[in-house]
Amino acid sequence: MNNWHSWAAVVVFVGAYALIISEKIHRVAVALGGAGLMLVIGATDDVSAFYAKESGIDWNVIFLLMGMMMIVGVLKKTGVFEYLAIWSVKRARAKPFRVMAMLIVITAVASALLDNVTTVLLIAPVTLLVCERLALPAAPFLIAEVLASNIGGTATLVGDPPNIIIASRADLTFNDFLVHLAPLSAFLVVVLLVLCRVMFRKTFVYDEDRAAEIMTLEEGEAIKHPRLLVQGLIVLALVVAGFVLHPVLHYAPSIVALLGAGLLVAISSAETNEVLAEVEWPTLAFFAGLFVMIGGLIDTGVVSEISKALADMIGSNELGGSMTLLSGSAVLSGIVDNIPYVATMAPITSDLVHTMGGGSDHVLWWALALGADLGGNATAIGASANVVVLGIAERNRQPISFWQFTKYGLIVTAVTVALSLGYVWLRYFAFG
Repeated sequence: MNNWHSWAAVVVFVGAYALIISEKIHRVAVALGGAGLMLVIGATDDVSAFYAKESGIDWNVIFLLMGMMMIVGVLKKTGVFEYLAIWSVKRARAKPFRVMAMLIVITAVASALLDNVTTVLLIAPVTLLVCERLALPAAPFLIAEVLASNIGGTATLVGDPPNIIIASRADLTFNDFLVHLAPLSAFLVVVLLVLCRVMFRKTFVYDEDRAAEIMTLEEGEAIKHPRLLVQGLIVLALVVAGFVLHPVLHYAPSIVALLGAGLLVAISSAETNEVLAEVEWPTLAFFAGLFVMIGGLIDTGVVSEISKALADMIGSNELGGSMTLLSGSAVLSGIVDNIPYVATMAPITSDLVHTMGGGSDHVLWWALALGADLGGNATAIGASANVVVLGIAERNRQPISFWQFTKYGLIVTAVTVALSLGYVWLRYFAFG
């Protein structure tokens, strides 16, 4: 960081981050304003912002979100989310904590099979309806689901975008992630259930009259358009299959989502303008601005300097390196999006592994994955799923503030990262 562009980029990013935290200006305006300033000061340019793979807008994320939002918008018209809301409440006997526990487990499992952003897009509408039926605040349930999605997504190669980057760089397979990270992820979901029982204890107010009323409802009556529901579920199943078969088909998730959205609009009776109206455009704009701001930090060498400083701290000590890489990645991934962070750290981690003679059982790669994935829970903008849910909540007049999310996210991140440090030490060093 020996030029003014680097320091100017830091000032712009820190200033934008402070404004997002303060919530005095809407986060979308801040992100787009910050992106504009990065372009004005020359920290990045139009070619880098719009076309560069490592430092530009991640169009795969943008179009994945847009495609899935369109599919969800069509499904919403069928009444399937009302059906699922009534069904889940009845299975949980309308007990609030049981409902939350059910949603957490479903979200975590689905995030491991799909990806965390797609999962929260599908689960959030159900959650909003469940909370409306039970007269409960939606924020605690939505926050719990986001935390579960990031923890569940840690378990597999396809669960969280950083895992795909790591797998490609380290030549790791789907089964490698299952063997090394899935057991820890499952344990952390149980820990999350315990934490949520404590953190949100004031939320779990049981209304006996409302519960009795819900138990009399017939969920089947909620389905308004059976034919559209069948069409939507078939397309959704094809999209999910496309996600899972990515290693075989080699179609990016964004392409699969867009093809699915286009197919559903083409074969169904849904009006195109109504489907597009369901897209969370402010959320997509926020992501675009955030990507450009982070790209400015990457292009000016700020992120690289931070990563190299971390590498210098690690040296050739594999145990110390794993602990530092995991905890350092957790901190940094809570501040910047974990996708560009991992893209920057992957080559540095590869060099570290080479320096250590290959490392033992890819431990440095697992440390990077755990830190990046779990660290995304720390703040409201630490992971893509967090931002998506905040946008959905705001659109449904159930806004979640930056600090409302972050005060719970920091607790969960601290606990899960601490347990992960213990897991890495026990599995790869104490008994490795």
